Amino acid sequence: MIAVLVGGNSAERVVSLKSGGAVYQALISQNIDCFKFDWHGDNLSKLWQQEFDQAFIVLHGRGGEDGYIQKQLENRGIRYTGSGSNASHNGMDKARTKMIWKQHNLTLAPSIVASINQSIEPIDFPLPWAVKPTLEGSSIGISKVDNQTQLDEALTLAWQYNPHALVEQWIEGDEYTVAILGNKALPVVKIMADQGFYDFESKYHLNKTQYLCPCGLSPSQEQALQAIAFEAFFAINAKGWGRVDFIINQHNKPYLLEINTVPGMTSRSLVPMAAKAMGISFDQLVIAIINEI
Repeated sequence: MIAVLVGGNSAERVVSLKSGGAVYQALISQNIDCFKFDWHGDNLSKLWQQEFDQAFIVLHGRGGEDGYIQKQLENRGIRYTGSGSNASHNGMDKARTKMIWKQHNLTLAPSIVASINQSIEPIDFPLPWAVKPTLEGSSIGISKVDNQTQLDEALTLAWQYNPHALVEQWIEGDEYTVAILGNKALPVVKIMADQGFYDFESKYHLNKTQYLCPCGLSPSQEQALQAIAFEAFFAINAKGWGRVDFIINQHNKPYLLEINTVPGMTSRSLVPMAAKAMGISFDQLVIAIINEI
C-alpha cells in the first residue's frame, strides 16, 4: 500500500495538492493500492494509524522537502520516494546547497546570506542582485534589485518567509532545467518567462511562459549541462529523482541556481514535460519514481 503525501503547510501547499492529485490519479488508473493523505503539519498521528509500507512524497517546500517528513518515515522504517532526510535538508536550504556546490568547484553566482536583525556583510559583487528566502521554493519571495535603495524592501519580503535571505548576483541569460530520474538525465527544458523571470506567477498562473523541449542547445551543450546537473545532484547525496536549474549567460557559461528534490508534478510541471520528450508517459513516470525507492 502506497501513501501519497500531499498538502503540507508551506507556501507551496496549493501546488502540492495539484501535484499529489495527479500522482494519486496515475496510481489509481493503474490499479495500484494507494490512498491520498493531506498533511496539514499537525496531523501526522492520523497517518501512522493507516497501514502502508511505502510513501510517495509530493510535499513541496518546508516540512515536506526539507527532510522533516523523510526523517519521520525513516524512524518508522517506511520506504519513500526521493532523497533521504539529510540530502533533502541540504537541497532545501539554498545557502547550504551553494556551500556544498562551492566545495565541488561548481560554477555559481557570487552571493551572501543576510539574516534578520543582523548586520549585513558588504556586498562586493555588482548589481543587479537576486534576493530570495533560503528556505522556499517555486521562486516565492524572490525580488530583483536593480539599485541599492531597493535592497531593504527585497530583504523585508524575503524575511517574511524565513529569517535568512540569499543575496546573489543576478545573472542575465536563459533559464534551463535538467530533470534527473535514477541514473538518467532527461532532456533539457528551456524556460522562457514572458515577464522577465520565472517567478511563482510564471510557473503556475500565467499561460505566456514558454517551455522548449528540445531546448535549442547543441547536443554537446545539452550533454555538458546534464553532466553538471548529475554532479550537482549527487554532490548533496540526492537520489531517486529531482531537478536542477541553471542560467546560461550570454557567453554560454552555465550557472547553477538550485536543486529541487521534490519537483512539481502538475500539468505544467517540468519533470513530466522532460519525461514526455523521452517517450515516458505521466503514468510511467510515476511508476519509475516508485521503482527508484
